[in-house]
Amino acid sequence: MHPPKVHTELGQAAARMFSANDRMNQVLIEHLDPAAWTAKPPGKTRTIVAIFTHMHNVRTKWIRLTAPHLKVPLQLNRAHCTPQEARAGLTESAACCAEMLADALGGPGGRVEEFHRDSLARPWPVGMEMLCYMVAHEAHHRGQVCMLAHQLGFPLPYKASDGMWNWEKLWKECGWPAGPGSDS
Repeated sequence: MHPPKVHTELGQAAARMFSANDRMNQVLIEHLDPAAWTAKPPGKTRTIVAIFTHMHNVRTKWIRLTAPHLKVPLQLNRAHCTPQEARAGLTESAACCAEMLADALGGPGGRVEEFHRDSLARPWPVGMEMLCYMVAHEAHHRGQVCMLAHQLGFPLPYKASDGMWNWEKLWKECGWPAGPGSDS
């Protein structure tokens, strides 16, 4: 994924943060034991595949409601989604979300004026709250995936569980040459 063209520091930072956020999802899927993908947890808990497809499908809703000028990625079906399909879908929806954030936080004249989390919820004015909400939603679900993988007997390797905290590496892997404070 290539970073969107953004001309303001805040828009660029928002796009960079969401790109790193998605890279964390990608790292988890890359290092997840394939048997964990559809393993059924006890009770009414979502499977790992259901969690990742939910994350992607919620992104498509945000894009459809908030930035209708962007092409909305197709939704994923949790009953038939492979890890490769989830990674591809998440990559596509992350690029759209990064573009939506860059447009929303890139200064006056952007086409995104309100953040619509859901069709029934009141829209929010665009701002850092939009980015925080989006990242918090995904961080919550990444925590579920890490916990479920461990509980199901498929603990994640150190490279995944702790690798998601190496933001400088994540930014670089997303095509951003540097982190905060850079002129890139």
